[in-house]
Amino acid sequence: MEQDHSKKKEQDARRALSFLRQSWTTWCELEAPFEASRTAVLTALACRELGDEDAAKAELTGACEVFERLGALRDLARTEALLGVAPAGGLTSREVEVLRLIARGLTNPVIAEKLHISEKTVARHVSNIFLKLDLSSRSAATADAFQHELV
Repeated sequence: MEQDHSKKKEQDARRALSFLRQSWTTWCELEAPFEASRTAVLTALACRELGDEDAAKAELTGACEVFERLGALRDLARTEALLGVAPAGGLTSREVEVLRLIARGLTNPVIAEKLHISEKTVARHVSNIFLKLDLSSRSAATADAFQHELV
């Protein structure tokens, strides 16, 4: 019974992979890099299901590059997590998002709006970043972000 379930999952993953690759091609032809990268993440998950970790890693790495270029920080953080990239200094993925925005010179109100969270939550994230990275200012946080290639 378990073997049948495993075989069905593999068949589903192969079928999905075929559709995902077609979708990726279509998004590329339409010059829609964000959608193509989201599709690449799904392709990576299907590759993982089939045991092809090298292909999964390649898909995820490519998606990360595009998400970073587009400034799609939430998708970048999620994709990096799938890649197993550990955030700097034990920061959560959300704290890394906030740190990247600090490094881009954004204020707490702007960060709050961009991430759809309250200013108080942003302030808490900033406080946690300073504490975890042993920093005392936004400029030090910015320097740290550049040093660790988060920006």
